[in-house]
Amino acid sequence: MPLPVQVTFRHLAASPAVADHVERRAQKLETFFDRIHKCHVVVETQHRHQTKGKKYHCRIELHVPGKTLVVSKTPQASKEDIHAAIDDAFSDAERVLETYAQSLEPEVRVRARPPHGVVSKVFHDRGYGFVRASEDGREVYFHAHSVVDCPFESVTAGMKVRYAEEDGDKGPQASSVYVLREAPGSPP
Repeated sequence: MPLPVQVTFRHLAASPAVADHVERRAQKLETFFDRIHKCHVVVETQHRHQTKGKKYHCRIELHVPGKTLVVSKTPQASKEDIHAAIDDAFSDAERVLETYAQSLEPEVRVRARPPHGVVSKVFHDRGYGFVRASEDGREVYFHAHSVVDCPFESVTAGMKVRYAEEDGDKGPQASSVYVLREAPGSPP
């Protein structure tokens, strides 16, 4: 059963395209923790007297067993692009869910760690690549638009990544790919 998502628009007109974008990002949260009861997302603009031009802000409330996790940036971190504001908030929500899942007792954890792998092939001129899954060595396709946290052009073979997998038309594909940054001073 899909995750119930409620989208609220404040100080701007409701947009089906934005609501669909929120819905897609919310459904991907279940790859990080699959016991979310409800997701409420508020997309808003700041009051006109506070800024020049439109700036967008996104707040996410995740109802999980025994707790409500809230993700919200400060108004100064608002974005001029509504989709960027949504993506930024959902990236934070993924980290919050990972931390929450890791804090649970081991027998309560459910899919607490998303799939990890290594980029095996990248075709920059064609806009896609493949990740070799750490668990079983399968090749998982990803599109340039699936890379979330860095420019596709900077993705190279050998990079460690985590990803959200879904069934594609021709087999497994990564709907979101996150490059794992090495901690300073960690061994290569």
